[in-house]
Amino acid sequence: MTETPHLTFDLEAPGVSTGHLVVPKGADCWALSLPVFNLNKGEGPRLLITGGCHGNELEGPIVARRLIEWLPEAQTCGRVIILPVLNPPAVQAWSRNTPIDGLNLNRVFPGRADGSVTERIADAVSRLLLPMADTVFDLHSGGPSWDLPPATTTHPIDDADLMAKTVKMAEAFKLPLTLVWEHSDTPGMFDTFAQGQGKVFICAEFGGGMVGSEALAIYEAGVRNGLVALGLVQGETDYPTFRRKKSSQTLETLASDKLKSPARGIFEPRCSVLDEVKQGDLIGILHQIESLSARSIDLRAPTTSIVCAIRSGLHVEGDEEVALLGRPLKR
Repeated sequence: MTETPHLTFDLEAPGVSTGHLVVPKGADCWALSLPVFNLNKGEGPRLLITGGCHGNELEGPIVARRLIEWLPEAQTCGRVIILPVLNPPAVQAWSRNTPIDGLNLNRVFPGRADGSVTERIADAVSRLLLPMADTVFDLHSGGPSWDLPPATTTHPIDDADLMAKTVKMAEAFKLPLTLVWEHSDTPGMFDTFAQGQGKVFICAEFGGGMVGSEALAIYEAGVRNGLVALGLVQGETDYPTFRRKKSSQTLETLASDKLKSPARGIFEPRCSVLDEVKQGDLIGILHQIESLSARSIDLRAPTTSIVCAIRSGLHVEGDEEVALLGRPLKR
């Protein structure tokens, strides 16, 4: 008989309560206990905040823990559930995917009770935490291989009303970039599963590379702006300062806007995120390392656009993404 996931505490209890989301053991590993913070102040918005979906994106767990420190004094109504680390085995291994089964947690929702450990985590969250929320903030970053500006992202949604609500919520973070990001049809993503249930889901992409104190301050300010916009916290909102500017822009990017490497080699970026580029401008250079006689290849912008994300200078394979371009969102 398959064991069922459960919480070790009562989410309906008023005030602050903490405990664990228990993911049952399986053939591949023992049971997991994921720490959960719950602050129930009665009627109002219901928010779920998650971090650590990908184990090499540590900004989310850090910001989530910061929220737990000050939220009890700041929250005025409603409920906030915080799960700082969705995937402990991946975080402990500093790995994007779960090292036990090799799966990407953000590609297996709603999961399976009788599946591998990654699928069991998704099943537990889908059953016990997601139904308790109307809105989800899922905290990600570019990890070690991508440079992104502090951004909130969503994907195109067929429901026009939900799409408008989601973009409005994403813009309320007041981060430097709000991005409507078209993906190829990728099953099992947390956001598309939640949006299918009518929930507003915001994926925050918190930069990339090394975790830095200045970046973390921007991310925390953005999430606080989101809490204020929901009415969970009182106060004024402001644009965080990024590169000595207080501004935000809303862009869209299509699947065809991914600039890919034409061959194997070392990618050298020649522009930065949020740079405006014209058709033919140099985005980066690919250095082929198999032979000194092989010429380096210039990678240029196919159209006038804005750089939304760029690889952080590393070895890439042929047809691998090295940059993501965008343009102002058409409402």
